[in-house]
Amino acid sequence: MTLPTIGIIGGGQLGRMLAMAAARLNFRTIILEPQADCPAAQVANRQIVAAYDDPAALDELAAACDVVTYEFENVPVSAAERLAASRPVYPPPKALNVAQDRLTEKRFLNGCGIETAGFRAVDSQADLAAALADFGGKGVLKTRRMGYDGKGQRVFRSADEDASGAFDAMGGVPLILESFVAFEREVSVIAARAIDGTVVCFDVAENVHRNGILHTSTLPARISDETARTAREAASKLLAALDYVGVIGMEFFVMADGGLIANEIAPRVHNSGHWTEAACVISQFEQHIRAVAGLPLGDPARHSDCVMTNLIGDDIDSLPHWLAQPRTLVHLYGKRDARPGRKMGHVTQLLR
Repeated sequence: MTLPTIGIIGGGQLGRMLAMAAARLNFRTIILEPQADCPAAQVANRQIVAAYDDPAALDELAAACDVVTYEFENVPVSAAERLAASRPVYPPPKALNVAQDRLTEKRFLNGCGIETAGFRAVDSQADLAAALADFGGKGVLKTRRMGYDGKGQRVFRSADEDASGAFDAMGGVPLILESFVAFEREVSVIAARAIDGTVVCFDVAENVHRNGILHTSTLPARISDETARTAREAASKLLAALDYVGVIGMEFFVMADGGLIANEIAPRVHNSGHWTEAACVISQFEQHIRAVAGLPLGDPARHSDCVMTNLIGDDIDSLPHWLAQPRTLVHLYGKRDARPGRKMGHVTQLLR
């Protein structure tokens, strides 16, 4: 019997976990990634070592796979569109186009009736001065493209702060200034949409970040049932508007009154959903594979409360401690060198 094959663009830890989930469902996987012996290739059936936008490599991937997905949102849209000409690509290229530009993303969310922080496009130093004036001299300046884990950002906390030269210091690229949000906590929802339009959502996680990188995700989140329902409804509206297939991560700020402000979206499996592999029968990774392969989505119910903790950089040195803890799942990513800010693995402790 010929086993169905799933192509995965990107060879990091998310691709690794997708390949592992695919194998459990009897799918073969092929990774397209320029770094040889990447984390995903260590568990996949094959790797094509090439740039993400290499035309010959993309054609080779399409010829060898039944469906193609991706593990990160900065895949060139042109590459996804080239693949989509001959093979299903899930999530669709439209989702990449929206998520790759923070300005486009904010406008799209607003168009879906989903509230975001205030924002202004910044294409010059004069634009920045005007935007800061609109927001009382405060806000978060971000590159519109390519930033992640706190990279490509500058925070203005006071109207007295000198912003001169900030546009050039950020690289002279298109920027966005987002207004400060007086939130109480940060949460996220992991949702999945099947080819037939069925949507399921995992429970909402409460997240804590350190230096712009996710540190912990805790279940249950300290929010009301109404707030959790609002998060799920927002994710469902977004998935429908994108005609999405697969898993998506959606982050929110929770306000004092329980209202939600959408922060950002990630058209892929998401770090704040890693807890699902320990606290649910069906993980976010299996859910994504089911969705893109046209299989029924699984029950996203949580059987245990839990805390997921990222192991970042030298945190990997604490591995003996975590291995000695009861009811704790340890997942390492196959990376050789621990560098500051680099995600080396995660642990999930079941609480009850």
